[in-house]
Amino acid sequence: MGLRNFVDKIKPTFSKGGKLSFLHSTFEGFETFLFVPNTTTKKGAHIRDCNDIKRVMIVVVLALIPALLFGMWNIGYFAGKTGLSAFWFGFLEVLPMIIVSYVVGLSIEFAFAQKRGHEINEGFLVTGLLIPMIMPIGVPLWIVGLSTAFAVIIGKEVFGGTGMNVFNPALLARAFAFFAYTPHMSGEKVWYAVDGVSGATALDYMGQPGATMEGFSACDAFLGTIPGCVGETSTLAILLGAALLLFTGVASWRIMLSVFLGGLAFGYLFDITGWTEYPAYYHLLVGGFAFGAVFMATDPVTSAQTNTGKWIYGFMVGALAVCVRVMNPAYPEGMMLAILFMNALAPLIDYFVVERNVARRKRLIKNVK
Repeated sequence: MGLRNFVDKIKPTFSKGGKLSFLHSTFEGFETFLFVPNTTTKKGAHIRDCNDIKRVMIVVVLALIPALLFGMWNIGYFAGKTGLSAFWFGFLEVLPMIIVSYVVGLSIEFAFAQKRGHEINEGFLVTGLLIPMIMPIGVPLWIVGLSTAFAVIIGKEVFGGTGMNVFNPALLARAFAFFAYTPHMSGEKVWYAVDGVSGATALDYMGQPGATMEGFSACDAFLGTIPGCVGETSTLAILLGAALLLFTGVASWRIMLSVFLGGLAFGYLFDITGWTEYPAYYHLLVGGFAFGAVFMATDPVTSAQTNTGKWIYGFMVGALAVCVRVMNPAYPEGMMLAILFMNALAPLIDYFVVERNVARRKRLIKNVK
């Protein structure tokens, strides 16, 4: 009540006619973050619910926490630390990346909102955490900041802000960093080159001809005790987050399931044809496959909207990811490109699904007549 009273007391200063009315968008952004808006619709068809976009985004952030915490511990583990010291080591490595991501991204979003006189976009609550979680540990902070700026400006604001973007902003940040600063993003000595410790990731082994994955067991990959980006190593932690997203209805189970089915189907296809010498399900456990399927491909803005389209979209994401991994050894991680490519095709998929349904209904009506 004390915080609510304080906000109500200073609100007139930021409202129309107040001394700081030019900061109305910024004030409103903080107010709606702290409290559910009390505005209601007066006409038209609307669903009245206490859960606005900020509350939905916070659910996604909570779903990311298990993977984030494990990733922090895993960084310290591969740096030779144990117990709490391993977690603390990883925490100190990841925290600056998170701070840079949020400071740069939110500053740009606040600036655009103030310039346009619009409300603050809520989408960066998730994007700001996703970006450092899909970056290699040890990447220079200026690359994190520059990539974040590119994702927010080019990936979101030029399209009109949250809800209007075509591509997943977090993946755009990683794509920008990967293609602009490849030595910092790819190679055997990237992901955990801290304190002089380095080594190949599971995907590096998978990208080698005749790879057998002898260095990592399926159990290691599932639990997450393998090298990789901060949030992508533990399939178990990712699935815990997926359970929360599905329980709350925030993410589409159709997309999640179809991504795994597409990856598994093409993994078996390459296995039986002799392209690979490791089990097909390894694709689902290593790299960013599970993380992308749960937190990236299910982005409601950039994915397909129709139920049939979600099945097609998800299956193609999984299939393309495996195709890139197997057929292009120089680029072992295909999840990023697969999702970005399908982001571009998602509206087309929905278009043909809707057109097919319209044609089918016209035929039914004609037959009835």
